[in-house]
Amino acid sequence: MGRVALVTGGSRGIGAAISVALKNAGYTVAANYAGNDEAAAKFTAETGIKTYKWNVADYDASKAGIAQVEADLGPVDVVIANAGITRDAPFHKMTPDQWKQVIDTNLTGVFNTVHPL
Repeated sequence: MGRVALVTGGSRGIGAAISVALKNAGYTVAANYAGNDEAAAKFTAETGIKTYKWNVADYDASKAGIAQVEADLGPVDVVIANAGITRDAPFHKMTPDQWKQVIDTNLTGVFNTVHPL
């Protein structure tokens, strides 16, 4: 097996482009996603890149997801922490829950993905 790359948020948008570029560069790629099963299945069908579903904001889910990637593909050599969400609202209109969701995914998700590795 070649080198393994894990791309969080890797089945849509910028993450999908990164996943494909890494595959084209010779990496075996695992693309993480959080919720859109239909989009992930379409991405896998079109690219041949395996997708893995877990919420990067959840440490235990991230640890288990990474363990599954490594069991399937081998040790992860490269991590692209791309997963991110928005809760479109002006700052002064954001709720504490919206703020927490963004921070947990966009920042804590990086820790939750890199730390287990």
